[in-house]
Amino acid sequence: MKYMLLIYSPDTTEEIEEASFEDWVAYDKTVRESGVWVSGESLADLTTATRVRVDEAGERTITDGPFAETRELLGGYYVIDVPDLDVALDWAARCPGARYGGTVVVRPVAEFDF
Repeated sequence: MKYMLLIYSPDTTEEIEEASFEDWVAYDKTVRESGVWVSGESLADLTTATRVRVDEAGERTITDGPFAETRELLGGYYVIDVPDLDVALDWAARCPGARYGGTVVVRPVAEFDF
């Protein structure tokens, strides 16, 4: 079953300890070499984000980031293919993004028959 690991870091202006680049490289290598990796990307800085909303009349509103109401910042994701939720949770717990105040949200990928 496929699961998405959504990696969030705290939105803070304070200096906080965070996972090192080497921690991320090691985790990424482990995920890929284990055979569970399906896809994944790191996202560019929040200041590059653009939000699109469409109202009832079909008019769109474009807002450049960052977005003040955000408490956690989505930094990237992995999609993994593992037997069950427990295994997905184990991979999430090993992720450097789950440390230092960060959070990894695990969600099953919906599959549809078309």
